[in-house]
Amino acid sequence: MTTTPVRLVRADPGPPHEITFDGRPVPALPGQSIAAALWAAGILAWRTTRDGGAPRGAFCGIGACYDCLATVNGRPNRRACLVPARPGDVITTQKGTGHDDLAV
Repeated sequence: MTTTPVRLVRADPGPPHEITFDGRPVPALPGQSIAAALWAAGILAWRTTRDGGAPRGAFCGIGACYDCLATVNGRPNRRACLVPARPGDVITTQKGTGHDDLAV
């Protein structure tokens, strides 16, 4: 049996709910951040950089670095490590600035 942080603290977070990432269903626990839910599902990148399109995901995990930006429910530039995953949230990979599809 694997020891996890949840087991160590004997946490009982309640039943999972579902969010989606690029159309894929992802389970999330109550109180879990979007970044944590994506990590738990094996998704490590959900943004590409402006220059070069390099993949990015969570780096600092405390909202200081902005590497974890994602588009959440149509809103770009949301820090996935700080935003709680809510039932039905739709997360999509953010490309560049998150505003690339807007008319200038």
